[in-house]
Amino acid sequence: MKKENQTPKQKTKDRNIYSYFNKQKDTVHPAELAQIIDELPFENGWKAFSVLSEEAQTKVFRYLDHPLQHRLILQLSKESTAYILNHLRSDDRTRFFTHIPVSERAKYFALLKDKDRKITQDFLGYPRNSVARIVDTNYATISQDMSVGEASEYVRKNFKDTEAVNVIYVVDKEGKLLDDIQVRRLVLNPPEMMISDLMDRDYVALHISDTKETAVERFMDYDRVVIPVTNDENYLLGVVTVDDIMDVAERKETRDIQKFGGVEELDFPYVKTSFFKLTEKRAVWLVILFIGEMLTATAMGYFEDEIASAVVLALFVPLVISSGGNSGSQAATLIIRALALKEISLRDWWFVMKREILSGLALGFVLGLIGLLRISLWQYLGWYDYGEFWYLIALTIFLSLIGIVLWGTLAGSMIPIILKKMKLDPATSSAPFVATLVDVTGLIIYFSIAILTLQGTLL
Repeated sequence: MKKENQTPKQKTKDRNIYSYFNKQKDTVHPAELAQIIDELPFENGWKAFSVLSEEAQTKVFRYLDHPLQHRLILQLSKESTAYILNHLRSDDRTRFFTHIPVSERAKYFALLKDKDRKITQDFLGYPRNSVARIVDTNYATISQDMSVGEASEYVRKNFKDTEAVNVIYVVDKEGKLLDDIQVRRLVLNPPEMMISDLMDRDYVALHISDTKETAVERFMDYDRVVIPVTNDENYLLGVVTVDDIMDVAERKETRDIQKFGGVEELDFPYVKTSFFKLTEKRAVWLVILFIGEMLTATAMGYFEDEIASAVVLALFVPLVISSGGNSGSQAATLIIRALALKEISLRDWWFVMKREILSGLALGFVLGLIGLLRISLWQYLGWYDYGEFWYLIALTIFLSLIGIVLWGTLAGSMIPIILKKMKLDPATSSAPFVATLVDVTGLIIYFSIAILTLQGTLL
């Protein structure tokens, strides 16, 4: 939310938003109302939220950010809090309890109905990244002994109208999952037809302990809008809906992008992360990378005599080093994304290596040729005098770029695979990390080639 000390112009804007809220609160979608509340200073946001009915508050509450949910619920009466928590969808309720301090959970658990409390406590017992944290227990079940007409009537009388009921689940008397039936099949088939005749027992399910990333992959692979969740005995525990999976996928992509950029994962959106926390998240990687770059200075110092003898070599250090870092970052980006999309697996490491060796050689040759032509052209046109042995300098740059770009592509492609093999997140092989690694080793490659080509002349 915005800060409380507003300018007069901002206060006028906030009053206009609040006025719009009061006029539109009964006609707009709860998600839009939640956005308006989020944009207001907290005091005005709380007033806007409080004018809603308890039913409307519950609908809006699920769309609010977790920190704002916590702040608002502290302002509510015990009765209103109990109403909201007991009428939230099970997955939204689990998320609320996930993000509040553990020390406060008991206070809110006491407000839940026995059934809701047990379900929420059970789901919180699973790892934070498991499917259990996004399970919706509001689903519809029927028996295979029903007719289509009986099943339609049973669903209409006993279940709420939500996206989770787009698919009806056939269970046995013990509650074990037998099959899933699309709602359209109840509508399009004759009322006297038996449910058992519609069943093909070909359904897709998630296990309660599966990771959220596994759920994302399952939704993508099977193009579903809702997937059931079962336990080891195949008892139906709930469902996961596509809207929750989209949120999971968005958060995962955000985390990966942040890590790839050399930033620790943010706990909250950028605009809601405090200055000190944002600095802390960025500082860790910057310090690590800075220490790594210090090795570059060490490497330069090791070749101090060569630089003193052929000062012209120092002119091309940024050129050759940046080329290696860029090629490494390119390769890392491609491989990390290919791993995420399951286009390649750990078993494909040799295929990737062979491909990147050829790519590195080709890209290095192109860049090296450009570097060679640039030195030759500048020398020929008289724009810069590289000295008597300019052609050897050009050859050094040509060979160095081939070697450094080759090394960059190999490092950028293999590091994500190695991290994946070590059960680490490949996204942590961020572009800055790969670039720093290639900077240090690239200097060694550059000056080693220079010593070989310029020995007996400039060196």
